[in-house]
Amino acid sequence: MQEALEEVPRDAADIARFEQQIPWEQRAPAASVHEVFAGSARRHGERPALSMLMTGDPDEQPRVVNYSQLLEMIQRAANVFVEVGGRRPVVAYMLPNLVETYAVLWGAECVGSSLPINFLLQPAAIAQLLRAVGATVLVALGRHPRLDIWPKALEVRGQVPGLRLLRVGPGDEDVPELGAMMRAARGDALDSPAGSGDDIAAYFHTGGTTGSPKLVRHTHANQICAAYCSAVLLDLDEQAVITQGFPLFHVAAAMPCGLGPFMRGSHLLLMSPSGFRDPAMVRNFWKVVERYRVSIAGGVPTAVGAVLDVPLDGADLSSLQFGLTGGAPAPHAVVQRWEQVTGTRLYEVLGMTETSGVVSVALRHGEHRAGSVGFPLPYTRAEVRRVLPDGAVGEVLPTGRTGVLVIRGPHVSPGYHDPAHDQGVFVEQGLVSGDLAYRDEDGRLYVCGRSKDLIIRSGHNIDPAMIEQAMTDHPAVALAAAVGQPDAYAGELPVVYVALRPGATASEQELREHAQACIAERPAWPRRIYVVDQIPLTSVGKVFKPELRVDAARRLVESVLEDELGLRGAQVRAADGARGIEVAIALGPGHAEAAERVRSRLAGYLFATRVSV
Repeated sequence: MQEALEEVPRDAADIARFEQQIPWEQRAPAASVHEVFAGSARRHGERPALSMLMTGDPDEQPRVVNYSQLLEMIQRAANVFVEVGGRRPVVAYMLPNLVETYAVLWGAECVGSSLPINFLLQPAAIAQLLRAVGATVLVALGRHPRLDIWPKALEVRGQVPGLRLLRVGPGDEDVPELGAMMRAARGDALDSPAGSGDDIAAYFHTGGTTGSPKLVRHTHANQICAAYCSAVLLDLDEQAVITQGFPLFHVAAAMPCGLGPFMRGSHLLLMSPSGFRDPAMVRNFWKVVERYRVSIAGGVPTAVGAVLDVPLDGADLSSLQFGLTGGAPAPHAVVQRWEQVTGTRLYEVLGMTETSGVVSVALRHGEHRAGSVGFPLPYTRAEVRRVLPDGAVGEVLPTGRTGVLVIRGPHVSPGYHDPAHDQGVFVEQGLVSGDLAYRDEDGRLYVCGRSKDLIIRSGHNIDPAMIEQAMTDHPAVALAAAVGQPDAYAGELPVVYVALRPGATASEQELREHAQACIAERPAWPRRIYVVDQIPLTSVGKVFKPELRVDAARRLVESVLEDELGLRGAQVRAADGARGIEVAIALGPGHAEAAERVRSRLAGYLFATRVSV
């Protein structure tokens, strides 16, 4: 299955030659996920595949699983799922990062489909996802002192008829324990035919912790293409030791940071069940790099920023070859600090759930350009197209022009589970990513924001990334997030939320002067700068901008009430409703006559307003 890659691509011309030499249908290294793991077990049997770190402490003895053992665990889990869930089961799981989670994910995909669940979702949303795809099995972490997964799993079981619940670890005795069932199951082969090709291997949901996420279908062919092509561009091999801190319900953990390294015989370090949300793992990160001779390290930009705040304390980083980050644009300051601290490059990866986790990757052996997310995967067509007034996509734009990124290729999903969600996303030209991007003269991609995150001031499109990069260039700023605040005249005005580095101080005026000096586009100067203790993040470390937009609307209304109308003591609540932001205002006693004034003053804004006394 694994071919020698003597000619690893170094530029766009090399990628084009790589594509032309062998069509993808002939180059594909496997027809199924099961073939991937069976092939790796044959080639790398006793080599470590996974090491489970709980704290990263110097005296920790990690649990190590080699490639032969991993295949056996996967096959045992697969056979349990068929026994419990029937032929071609859909297996959902609510698990932190554990060795068992890998067995569940890949075991389900071998004989049916997996449904990875973000366990921060509410039970009703989880049950809705399970019912949508007809899940027959749910694997959940048992009782835990800090995680509420088990109570949620019990509640979900009551909402999904016929669902079989299995536990990992302690739990109710009437619920079978997966580990015991796996030990009793056959581990040397599958008892049921493996899925392959265009069979659905997984349903990954999109979205954060609120609302109703969309389910993205992945075929075996999609996942194998994304994993293989990203591994080619990164030149992964059996010598690579890679930190893995993404949650295993996230597509980045499963494909470019999972299946790809497993294809090449690499060694993954699981950075605790909670990943980089575990303070001990952040604190011990550089010593982990030293002890395990890590060659590739990284995470989402917020995680990278956190470990960069930890002193090296003499750690030996000579094994480190480069860093990887993705999930959100990396601030220039984070990239620069990584290179200063480690002496290596920090490469950005662009990915989407709808593209099996990866769109483009920086070439490990090519020239690095700051701010670029690299080159599209082999066999991928990534086009920057004009956005038309009706929201549709138009012609391909020339080099240097910004437009929406549209993607085609064998790793692109066949669509959402609910075809109604395909409208405007899966179109004739390809997958409309929603990313605003441009290409340089050598074919590299640069992402400059999300089309839905654009701040539109009196028809002027403002890229929030421009503001955020300027703010994070200030030495006191750890993280910045720019959003549009409602404005009666301009529609919205740019504001920015700023979190400072530990121990750092900076006044709003100082930050304002810095912004105006660094942002050439005057309309993009932030109208307000809000210094906050924390900026809200999703479960994978991305800035959660919907919460900030709501907060910006609330702050605006409070300012109007107090500063303009002189109304003190009013309670203002804002929320992201079905049709946009909704603001509820409860006026204090004695202000009944002011209700109409408030309604009149706020009538020019685009959010919905409800006033009560």
